Amino acid sequence: MMGSTLVTKAYISLTPNLQGQQGAMWNNARCISSNWEVHIQFKVHGATRSWFGDGMAFWYTQERMETGPVFGNQDYFTGLGVFLDTYVNHDEPHNHQHPYISAMVNNGTQSYDHDKDGTHNQIAGCEAQFRNKNYDTYMAVRYEGNTLTVLLDITNKKEWQECFSVEGVKLPAGYFFGLSAATGDVTDQHDVLFFKFYELSTNKDVPHYEGLPEAPLPKPPHVKEEEDKKKKEVDMFWDIVVSVLMIVGTLCVFAVILFCILHKNRLDTKKKYY
Repeated sequence: MMGSTLVTKAYISLTPNLQGQQGAMWNNARCISSNWEVHIQFKVHGATRSWFGDGMAFWYTQERMETGPVFGNQDYFTGLGVFLDTYVNHDEPHNHQHPYISAMVNNGTQSYDHDKDGTHNQIAGCEAQFRNKNYDTYMAVRYEGNTLTVLLDITNKKEWQECFSVEGVKLPAGYFFGLSAATGDVTDQHDVLFFKFYELSTNKDVPHYEGLPEAPLPKPPHVKEEEDKKKKEVDMFWDIVVSVLMIVGTLCVFAVILFCILHKNRLDTKKKYY
Protein backbone atom coordinates (compact mmCIF):
# COMPACT_ATOMS: atom_id res chain seq x y z
CA MET A 1 0.00 0.00 0.00
CA MET A 2 1.22 3.49 -0.71
CA GLY A 3 0.16 7.12 -1.00
CA SER A 4 -3.39 7.99 -0.02
CA THR A 5 -4.49 4.33 0.18
CA LEU A 6 -6.71 3.57 3.16
CA VAL A 7 -7.57 0.02 4.27
CA THR A 8 -10.96 -0.62 5.88
CA LYS A 9 -12.79 -3.82 6.81
CA ALA A 10 -15.04 -3.60 3.75
CA TYR A 11 -12.80 -2.16 1.04
CA ILE A 12 -9.48 -0.52 0.16
CA SER A 13 -9.77 3.13 -0.83
CA LEU A 14 -7.02 4.13 -3.26
CA THR A 15 -8.01 7.80 -3.15
CA PRO A 16 -10.50 9.76 -1.07
CA ASN A 17 -12.76 12.25 -2.79
CA LEU A 18 -10.16 15.02 -2.47
CA GLN A 19 -7.95 16.93 -4.88
CA GLY A 20 -4.38 15.95 -5.67
CA GLN A 21 -4.44 12.39 -4.30
CA GLN A 22 -2.50 9.31 -5.43
CA GLY A 23 -2.78 5.82 -4.05
CA ALA A 24 -1.78 2.29 -5.03
CA MET A 25 -1.67 -1.32 -3.90
CA TRP A 26 0.79 -3.94 -5.20
CA ASN A 27 1.37 -7.62 -4.62
CA ASN A 28 4.72 -8.66 -3.19
CA ALA A 29 5.16 -11.86 -5.20
CA ARG A 30 5.82 -12.03 -8.91
CA CYS A 31 3.34 -13.79 -11.19
CA ILE A 32 5.03 -16.93 -12.48
CA SER A 33 2.11 -17.99 -14.70
CA SER A 34 2.13 -17.40 -18.45
CA ASN A 35 -1.68 -17.51 -18.68
CA TRP A 36 -3.78 -15.84 -16.03
CA GLU A 37 -6.99 -14.04 -15.24
CA VAL A 38 -7.70 -11.37 -12.64
CA HIS A 39 -11.14 -10.34 -11.33
CA ILE A 40 -11.56 -6.96 -9.65
CA GLN A 41 -14.58 -5.57 -7.87
CA PHE A 42 -14.27 -1.81 -7.78
CA LYS A 43 -16.30 1.29 -7.11
CA VAL A 44 -15.70 4.77 -8.50
CA HIS A 45 -17.99 7.37 -6.99
CA GLY A 46 -18.27 11.05 -6.14
CA ALA A 47 -20.69 13.85 -5.35
CA THR A 48 -20.66 15.60 -8.73
CA ARG A 49 -22.30 14.55 -11.99
CA SER A 50 -20.28 16.57 -14.50
CA TRP A 51 -16.76 17.23 -13.17
CA PHE A 52 -14.88 14.24 -11.78
CA GLY A 53 -11.66 12.29 -12.22
CA ASP A 54 -9.06 11.29 -12.88
CA GLY A 55 -9.46 7.50 -12.79
CA MET A 56 -7.75 4.27 -11.82
CA ALA A 57 -5.56 1.63 -13.44
CA PHE A 58 -4.74 -2.07 -13.37
CA TRP A 59 -1.06 -2.94 -13.77
CA TYR A 60 1.03 -5.96 -14.72
CA THR A 61 4.54 -4.52 -14.77
CA GLN A 62 8.17 -5.21 -14.12
CA GLU A 63 8.30 -2.32 -11.64
CA ARG A 64 6.21 -1.82 -8.50
CA MET A 65 5.59 0.76 -5.80
CA GLU A 66 6.57 3.74 -7.96
CA THR A 67 4.48 6.92 -7.91
CA GLY A 68 4.02 9.00 -11.04
CA PRO A 69 1.66 10.83 -13.42
CA VAL A 70 -0.10 7.79 -14.95
CA PHE A 71 -3.09 7.34 -12.64
CA GLY A 72 -0.75 7.37 -9.67
CA ASN A 73 1.92 5.12 -11.21
CA GLN A 74 5.19 5.86 -12.98
CA ASP A 75 5.51 6.77 -16.65
CA TYR A 76 7.72 4.74 -19.03
CA PHE A 77 6.59 1.54 -17.30
CA THR A 78 7.45 -1.93 -18.60
CA GLY A 79 4.42 -4.15 -18.99
CA LEU A 80 0.66 -3.73 -19.23
CA GLY A 81 -1.61 -0.95 -18.04
CA VAL A 82 -5.41 -1.02 -18.24
CA PHE A 83 -6.81 2.45 -17.59
CA LEU A 84 -10.27 3.31 -16.29
CA ASP A 85 -10.23 6.94 -17.35
CA THR A 86 -13.07 9.17 -16.15
CA TYR A 87 -11.81 12.63 -17.12
CA VAL A 88 -11.33 14.09 -20.61
CA ASN A 89 -7.94 15.84 -20.82
CA HIS A 90 -7.84 16.14 -24.61
CA ASP A 91 -8.95 19.61 -25.81
CA GLU A 92 -10.00 18.37 -29.25
CA PRO A 93 -13.04 16.12 -29.79
CA HIS A 94 -12.65 12.40 -29.10
CA ASN A 95 -14.23 9.66 -31.16
CA HIS A 96 -15.48 8.16 -27.89
CA GLN A 97 -17.12 9.21 -24.64
CA HIS A 98 -15.81 9.03 -21.08
CA PRO A 99 -15.55 7.06 -18.84
CA TYR A 100 -13.32 5.04 -21.13
CA ILE A 101 -11.30 1.86 -20.56
CA SER A 102 -8.15 1.33 -22.62
CA ALA A 103 -4.98 -0.77 -22.56
CA MET A 104 -1.37 0.10 -23.22
CA VAL A 105 1.56 -2.29 -23.57
CA ASN A 106 4.93 -0.64 -22.98
CA ASN A 107 8.52 -1.84 -23.22
CA GLY A 108 9.73 1.02 -21.06
CA THR A 109 10.40 3.45 -23.91
CA GLN A 110 6.97 5.02 -24.41
CA SER A 111 5.44 7.87 -22.44
CA TYR A 112 1.74 7.81 -21.66
CA ASP A 113 0.32 10.92 -23.34
CA HIS A 114 -1.86 12.18 -20.51
CA ASP A 115 -2.94 15.34 -22.36
CA LYS A 116 -4.43 13.21 -25.15
CA ASP A 117 -5.78 10.53 -22.79
CA GLY A 118 -3.34 7.95 -24.15
CA THR A 119 -5.16 7.58 -27.47
CA HIS A 120 -1.88 7.38 -29.42
CA ASN A 121 -0.59 4.53 -27.25
CA GLN A 122 -3.66 2.39 -26.70
CA ILE A 123 -4.00 -1.02 -28.30
CA ALA A 124 -7.78 -1.11 -27.75
CA GLY A 125 -10.53 0.45 -25.68
CA CYS A 126 -14.25 0.80 -25.03
CA GLU A 127 -16.72 3.19 -23.44
CA ALA A 128 -17.88 2.03 -20.02
CA GLN A 129 -20.34 3.78 -17.71
CA PHE A 130 -19.07 2.36 -14.42
CA ARG A 131 -19.15 5.47 -12.25
CA ASN A 132 -21.65 6.18 -9.43
CA LYS A 133 -23.50 2.87 -9.68
CA ASN A 134 -25.63 1.72 -6.75
CA TYR A 135 -24.73 -1.91 -7.46
CA ASP A 136 -21.51 -3.92 -7.70
CA THR A 137 -19.18 -3.31 -10.66
CA TYR A 138 -16.51 -5.75 -11.85
CA MET A 139 -13.68 -5.98 -14.36
CA ALA A 140 -11.83 -9.09 -15.55
CA VAL A 141 -8.44 -8.98 -17.27
CA ARG A 142 -7.50 -12.22 -19.02
CA TYR A 143 -4.17 -13.01 -20.66
CA GLU A 144 -4.14 -16.36 -22.44
CA GLY A 145 -2.28 -17.57 -25.50
CA ASN A 146 -0.94 -14.10 -26.39
CA THR A 147 -4.47 -12.69 -26.33
CA LEU A 148 -5.46 -9.91 -23.95
CA THR A 149 -9.16 -9.66 -23.13
CA VAL A 150 -10.93 -7.21 -20.85
CA LEU A 151 -14.43 -8.10 -19.66
CA LEU A 152 -16.90 -5.99 -17.69
CA ASP A 153 -19.89 -6.59 -15.46
CA ILE A 154 -21.16 -3.05 -14.88
CA THR A 155 -24.84 -3.32 -15.84
CA ASN A 156 -26.09 -5.36 -12.86
CA LYS A 157 -26.88 -8.34 -15.10
CA LYS A 158 -24.41 -10.72 -13.42
CA GLU A 159 -22.77 -11.55 -16.72
CA TRP A 160 -19.52 -10.64 -18.44
CA GLN A 161 -19.55 -8.39 -21.50
CA GLU A 162 -16.45 -8.00 -23.63
CA CYS A 163 -14.84 -4.59 -23.65
CA PHE A 164 -12.10 -5.59 -26.09
CA SER A 165 -9.85 -8.47 -27.09
CA VAL A 166 -6.44 -8.10 -28.76
CA GLU A 167 -4.34 -10.89 -30.26
CA GLY A 168 -0.58 -10.80 -30.62
CA VAL A 169 0.09 -9.38 -27.15
CA LYS A 170 3.34 -10.70 -25.66
CA LEU A 171 3.87 -10.43 -21.91
CA PRO A 172 6.57 -12.31 -20.02
CA ALA A 173 5.96 -14.04 -16.72
CA GLY A 174 7.54 -12.69 -13.56
CA TYR A 175 5.89 -9.26 -13.36
CA PHE A 176 3.88 -7.72 -10.51
CA PHE A 177 0.14 -6.99 -10.29
CA GLY A 178 -1.04 -3.67 -8.96
CA LEU A 179 -3.86 -1.14 -8.83
CA SER A 180 -3.52 2.61 -8.62
CA ALA A 181 -5.70 5.72 -8.79
CA ALA A 182 -5.32 9.47 -8.85
CA THR A 183 -7.29 12.69 -8.57
CA GLY A 184 -6.29 16.15 -9.80
CA ASP A 185 -8.29 19.36 -9.75
CA VAL A 186 -11.39 17.18 -10.12
CA THR A 187 -12.03 14.31 -7.72
CA ASP A 188 -13.60 10.92 -7.11
CA GLN A 189 -13.23 8.15 -4.59
CA HIS A 190 -11.67 4.97 -6.02
CA ASP A 191 -12.36 1.82 -4.00
CA VAL A 192 -11.29 -1.82 -4.44
CA LEU A 193 -13.52 -4.44 -2.84
CA PHE A 194 -11.64 -7.53 -4.00
CA PHE A 195 -8.80 -8.63 -6.26
CA LYS A 196 -8.76 -12.30 -7.30
CA PHE A 197 -6.10 -14.09 -9.32
CA TYR A 198 -6.70 -17.27 -11.36
CA GLU A 199 -4.02 -19.34 -13.05
CA LEU A 200 -5.15 -20.63 -16.43
CA SER A 201 -4.02 -23.90 -17.96
CA THR A 202 -0.77 -23.71 -19.93
CA ASN A 203 0.35 -25.72 -22.92
CA LYS A 204 3.65 -27.15 -21.72
CA ASP A 205 4.86 -27.53 -25.30
CA VAL A 206 4.75 -23.75 -25.79
CA PRO A 207 7.87 -22.06 -24.36
CA HIS A 208 7.49 -19.09 -22.02
CA TYR A 209 7.96 -15.71 -23.66
CA GLU A 210 11.01 -14.02 -22.15
CA GLY A 211 11.35 -10.84 -24.21
CA LEU A 212 10.12 -7.33 -23.59
CA PRO A 213 6.37 -6.65 -23.69
CA GLU A 214 4.99 -5.96 -27.16
CA ALA A 215 1.64 -5.64 -28.88
CA PRO A 216 0.28 -4.65 -32.28
CA LEU A 217 -0.66 -0.97 -32.31
CA PRO A 218 -3.72 0.15 -34.25
CA LYS A 219 -3.38 3.10 -36.57
CA PRO A 220 -2.84 6.29 -34.57
CA PRO A 221 -5.92 8.52 -34.36
CA HIS A 222 -4.32 11.28 -36.47
CA VAL A 223 -3.65 8.77 -39.27
CA LYS A 224 -7.22 7.51 -39.10
CA GLU A 225 -8.48 11.12 -39.12
CA GLU A 226 -6.40 11.84 -42.25
CA GLU A 227 -7.75 8.71 -43.94
CA ASP A 228 -11.30 9.66 -42.99
CA LYS A 229 -10.70 13.18 -44.32
CA LYS A 230 -9.38 11.84 -47.64
CA LYS A 231 -12.29 9.41 -47.87
CA LYS A 232 -14.73 12.28 -47.31
CA GLU A 233 -12.99 14.33 -50.00
CA VAL A 234 -13.20 11.43 -52.48
CA ASP A 235 -16.83 10.82 -51.58
CA MET A 236 -17.56 14.54 -52.02
CA PHE A 237 -15.84 14.54 -55.43
CA TRP A 238 -17.93 11.62 -56.65
CA ASP A 239 -21.08 13.20 -55.21
CA ILE A 240 -20.33 16.32 -57.24
CA VAL A 241 -19.61 14.25 -60.38
CA VAL A 242 -22.85 12.32 -59.98
CA SER A 243 -24.80 15.54 -59.34
CA VAL A 244 -23.33 17.20 -62.45
CA LEU A 245 -24.10 14.12 -64.57
CA MET A 246 -27.67 14.09 -63.25
CA ILE A 247 -28.08 17.79 -64.06
CA VAL A 248 -26.61 17.32 -67.53
CA GLY A 249 -28.80 14.28 -68.09
CA THR A 250 -31.88 16.17 -66.96
CA LEU A 251 -31.04 19.09 -69.28
CA CYS A 252 -30.55 16.65 -72.17
CA VAL A 253 -33.97 15.12 -71.52
CA PHE A 254 -35.58 18.56 -71.44
CA ALA A 255 -33.72 19.51 -74.65
CA VAL A 256 -35.00 16.40 -76.43
CA ILE A 257 -38.55 17.04 -75.21
CA LEU A 258 -38.32 20.70 -76.30
CA PHE A 259 -36.93 19.69 -79.70
CA CYS A 260 -39.78 17.23 -80.20
CA ILE A 261 -42.37 19.86 -79.27
CA LEU A 262 -40.85 22.48 -81.60
CA HIS A 263 -40.52 19.97 -84.43
CA LYS A 264 -44.17 18.95 -84.04
CA ASN A 265 -45.31 22.59 -84.04
CA ARG A 266 -43.32 23.21 -87.22
CA LEU A 267 -44.98 20.25 -88.94
CA ASP A 268 -48.42 21.44 -87.83
CA THR A 269 -47.67 24.90 -89.21
CA LYS A 270 -46.66 23.51 -92.61
CA LYS A 271 -49.85 21.46 -92.82
CA LYS A 272 -51.95 24.62 -92.49
CA TYR A 273 -50.49 26.03 -95.70
CA TYR A 274 -51.48 23.05 -97.81
